[in-house]
Amino acid sequence: MVKKSDLPSTLQRSGKKAQDTFAKTLQSAEEEYGEGERASRTAFSSLKHTHEKVGDHWEPKEESGPSDAAAERGGQNPGETAGGVDAKASKAHLYGIARTLEVEGRSRMTKAELVEAIQRANDRETRRARDA
Repeated sequence: MVKKSDLPSTLQRSGKKAQDTFAKTLQSAEEEYGEGERASRTAFSSLKHTHEKVGDHWEPKEESGPSDAAAERGGQNPGETAGGVDAKASKAHLYGIARTLEVEGRSRMTKAELVEAIQRANDRETRRARDA
């Protein structure tokens, strides 16, 4: 079983359900594919079905389902991802996340711009948490 200390730092700061989802999928993917990037991508894809990244941690989503096109593919041929942002959520939901993260100019942003701004804010908060 994956130890909490072996989880990515964003998951170490997240709830038990997020940690368990990632760890169980990672363990299964490593049995199937071996250790490495493919297993990790698969575990993150699974996590993105039930959780979204908000700042420096993962929170449960209101509705389960893939968060972006890459998550829909289950970690296979990932292409561009939204970095844990639930890009399929409503604009109102994304606006609320942007408000929580204090994204400036959010009221004038399109849905796609909100996704990008939240992703940048999440990356910034993750860096800040790692440096603390």
